Amino acid sequence: MKKTLLILVVCTVSVFSIFGGGKKEANSISFAGSGGYPPFNFILDDGSVDGFDVDVAKEIAKRLGKQEKYVTTSWDGIIEGLRAGRYDGILGSMAITDERLKVVDFSVPYYYSGPQLIVRKDSGLLDISDFTQDHVVALVTGTTFEKDAEQAGLRYKLYEDDNQTLMELINGRVDGVLTDRIVGLNAMSKMKGGDALTIAGSVLRTESMGIAFKKNSALTEQVNTALKAMKDDGTLRAISEKWFPGEDITVE
Repeated sequence: MKKTLLILVVCTVSVFSIFGGGKKEANSISFAGSGGYPPFNFILDDGSVDGFDVDVAKEIAKRLGKQEKYVTTSWDGIIEGLRAGRYDGILGSMAITDERLKVVDFSVPYYYSGPQLIVRKDSGLLDISDFTQDHVVALVTGTTFEKDAEQAGLRYKLYEDDNQTLMELINGRVDGVLTDRIVGLNAMSKMKGGDALTIAGSVLRTESMGIAFKKNSALTEQVNTALKAMKDDGTLRAISEKWFPGEDITVE
């Protein structure tokens, strides 16, 4: 009896894999982001995720003929999650770097930005050169901004996302925030208390943002084809102008 039951269970699982699970996997594609990076990817009150990255993900999935799923996860473990197969790609404003290219592949860039220092208007800090060891900068763990802070000789504290870093700055618990320029400008215009903030100096460097995939994944080429078509027909520009009125962040 036990042997017969075991055979039935194995057969049932096999049938599900062929006719159920396999079909679902083939017709879907999942992308990940932190969910704490407005206006690129952020969680709404109903628990859904919205933003520039999410709209790009939806359009890519549509062009690939797949159902899109956008998941949120901790940024400092997001690459490990990709390599473990918990999602198909990282579409969460990830900068293309030589270090990351050692462990993942990237699509062509889908937008460009750079690290920007944000301070309070009443701080008297006008540029990164005004910061001393008495000042503390907040930034998100696992980002390229940590290396920027180290190279500039800044003292810094690490946080999970930019909702936390910017609130720390607004509340006066840190002296600055190092984050993406577009994220900072968006926060200053929309966050409560954001009108007390300002940018200090210009961007430290230009970053190219790409979509990360597991090494040698066929999705890299497929997504590159979709992104090229989205650029050529103006769809990518339209998504940019939706989230950043009058600005096309998809061109360098």
